[in-house]
Amino acid sequence: MYNMDQYDGENDYMQQEDDWDRDLLLDPAWEKQQRKTFTAWCNSHLRKAGTQIENIEEDFRDGLKLMLLLEVISGERLAKPERGKMRVHKISNVNKALDFIASKGVKLVSIGAEEIVDGNAKMTLGMIWTIILRFAIQDISVEETSAKEGLLLWCQRKTAPYKNVNIQNFHISWKDGLGFCALIHRHRPELIDYGKLRKDDPMTNLNTAFDVAEKYLDIPKMLDAEDIVGTARPDEKAIMTYVSSFYHAFSGAQKAETAANRICKVLAVNQENEQLMEDYEKLASDLLEWIRRTIPWLENRLPENTMQAMQQKLEDFRDYRRLHKPPKVQEKCQLEINFNTLQTKLRLSNRPAFMPSEGKMVSDINNAWGSLEGAEKGYEEWLLNEIRRLERLDHLAEKFRQKAAIHEAWTEGKEEMLQKRDYETASLSDIKALLKKHEAFESDLAAHQDRVEQIAAIAQELNELDYYDSPSVNARCQRICDQWDALGALTQKRSEALVESPAFKITRFMKVSFCTVRCCDGLSTAHEQFKATLPEADKERLAILGIHNEIAKIVQTYHVNMAGTNPYTTINPQEINTKWDKVRQLVPQRDQALIEEHARQQNNERLRRQFANQANVIGPWIQNKMEEIGRISIEMHGTLEDQLTHLRQYEKSIVNYKPKIDQLEGDHQLIQEALIFDNKHTNYTMEHIRVGWEQLLTTIARTINEIENQILTRDAKGISQEQLNEFRASFNHFDRDHSGTLGAEEFKACLISLGFDIANDAQGENEFSRIMSIVDPNRMGIVTFQAFIDFMSRETADTDTADQVMASFKVLAGDKNYILADELRRELPPDQADYCIARMAPYCGPDAVPGALDYMSFSTALYGESDL
Repeated sequence: MYNMDQYDGENDYMQQEDDWDRDLLLDPAWEKQQRKTFTAWCNSHLRKAGTQIENIEEDFRDGLKLMLLLEVISGERLAKPERGKMRVHKISNVNKALDFIASKGVKLVSIGAEEIVDGNAKMTLGMIWTIILRFAIQDISVEETSAKEGLLLWCQRKTAPYKNVNIQNFHISWKDGLGFCALIHRHRPELIDYGKLRKDDPMTNLNTAFDVAEKYLDIPKMLDAEDIVGTARPDEKAIMTYVSSFYHAFSGAQKAETAANRICKVLAVNQENEQLMEDYEKLASDLLEWIRRTIPWLENRLPENTMQAMQQKLEDFRDYRRLHKPPKVQEKCQLEINFNTLQTKLRLSNRPAFMPSEGKMVSDINNAWGSLEGAEKGYEEWLLNEIRRLERLDHLAEKFRQKAAIHEAWTEGKEEMLQKRDYETASLSDIKALLKKHEAFESDLAAHQDRVEQIAAIAQELNELDYYDSPSVNARCQRICDQWDALGALTQKRSEALVESPAFKITRFMKVSFCTVRCCDGLSTAHEQFKATLPEADKERLAILGIHNEIAKIVQTYHVNMAGTNPYTTINPQEINTKWDKVRQLVPQRDQALIEEHARQQNNERLRRQFANQANVIGPWIQNKMEEIGRISIEMHGTLEDQLTHLRQYEKSIVNYKPKIDQLEGDHQLIQEALIFDNKHTNYTMEHIRVGWEQLLTTIARTINEIENQILTRDAKGISQEQLNEFRASFNHFDRDHSGTLGAEEFKACLISLGFDIANDAQGENEFSRIMSIVDPNRMGIVTFQAFIDFMSRETADTDTADQVMASFKVLAGDKNYILADELRRELPPDQADYCIARMAPYCGPDAVPGALDYMSFSTALYGESDL
């Protein structure tokens, strides 16, 4: 558009008039150059209207093509031309053209319509030069220079890197052709091999420049190399006209390049943001799917029958904790970081906030993670309880088998003995002996009552603890109880048969309770007390054997008939010696078992202390690091870069601490394998340490990301360190719980303190709701410091807008309301051109052509003002 601030039309045209007066008697060489140059210049515009001129002074005489030329180069409609062939019609048309030129601020002196209609070559050339000066050169302005000076300055700047080019004017500075070649090479270096050009070969240089300009830049050949080389001082107007064509060609290209660069920048931001969105969605989907698959495994409470199988489950759980879960903790942390970074970049680039797919919000991920950790905790508790139960079951089952075997061995042959009818033929003394023997058996039977009750109680406990082999235990217990009933009945029947006296009934299966928790020291003391009774018991054994030997001597000396066994007892000396030998074998075995148990308890205590000593250091260390990170992130010591450096040093120290966590995990595994379920030396469990460690890793990564985003915001929006400190001070003042976030009311109070007019009325509430939708787009009910500084600085951001992008597309489209795929591919990189083509809707305006694309709706969609 014509800009009078950039060009003093009157002064320039007065200078042009003076120049033209001096040139009334044109040098034939100059006139030839002007004819060729001006004719080519006119045709470069007339061809757009489908016509051209052959003879410059003849073809403009009727004024029709002159008017058409002005319409093409101005883009405006002139008055309707006269179509008559008479002189008056021609003069009228030329006057309309001259009046239009005058209306553009040009004072035409010494040029009248009659001279043009009469075919005055000098006047016609003068008129065309005036048109060229006004429409091709006047708008050229560099650093507020006039048109001619601006064009010269542009040429000097563009050719400055070329040492053998020195442009000082529009005549002899161009004679060697290197100036033209330098202009082309500066803008399109692939078109000319400038290094091969020689200053002493002007013909080659000029022809190279003219040919390349015509072929690749659509600049017609307006000059002849021979005319320029053969003229001492080439025509200035011809050179200026030709050079101005280079300016406009490259200026248009510059505008297109600038527009393309803006579009590329905007598209690159959009593509990067879309990639971040896709990455978030995929990472969220993968993490949620892993959680969905893992929770059923953790909720599976199907018990195993053997300790070995349960130990394998525990080992699988340790692998999950050690190998499978840690990468997912990192993924969850990275997911939050990516989300926060994406939202920051969207705000900085004036894009709407990202809303993940339904069920994939950060809050959804956190809820799912909470369910996972709940299932994980429950599964570990179940595993340990199951292992404890199986250990108890194995102990009880073995105890049941031992007691049952001893009892069954004792009852062997007892039923046959009780069913004997030896009393029927016995004498009175025999009856008395039988009675004594039966009384001894009844005492022994009564002594076995406790053993039977213990067997029944153990069987009942095995049933209550869901012992896998309960059917066989119950069957064996039932056989023992049935046999016990039978023995009781037979004993009573035999007693009645031996003596007629009332029978007494044996109460069976009395409920008893017994302690199952063994204290090693107590057991050792009891065992030592038992060993102290052995000498006295051995004396009793020897006394019994002595009595037996005395009886044998009497029998032998007096030849007493001792048919059968001792009628007063069922026990013989061989049984006594056998059982005594068994006791002597069991005592040292018991000694060894107690020694081993004592060593095991000492090792367990050592493991407890070993775990506690480390846990009591690691637990407070984690807590202290969490507090230190919080202080660094909210305090205002140094620049953001200083805080970031400090945080990264902390991150490094935290990562270097990982071997201590691994060592503690190893100690915890030893404790679990030793079936230790309590530790009085520490309040920290491995679960506490794990949760604290994961929170520490997440917190340091999230805090580093927040500082990085603050730096991104600061640099993008030009916020000073002082402003950041002021924002931080205001934020911290209202962050009274030091959570790093503000609730809605806290944020509102903070805004009011900063001078925001948020009255307690409908208008104020609406304004506050609008602000909350900006700082809390996901409606979490909290405002982070990052969102806070984004809001506080959003007005100062120098960001691209939809209108700016739309204007850039309009440049690439050649001012059309639509753009074609070929135009996009010509101006943009292939991937970005394809990106646009795939997303642009067809253009449906009245001026649409096949393949037209709607860049306007696409531009608004880039900024969330419509849908792509």
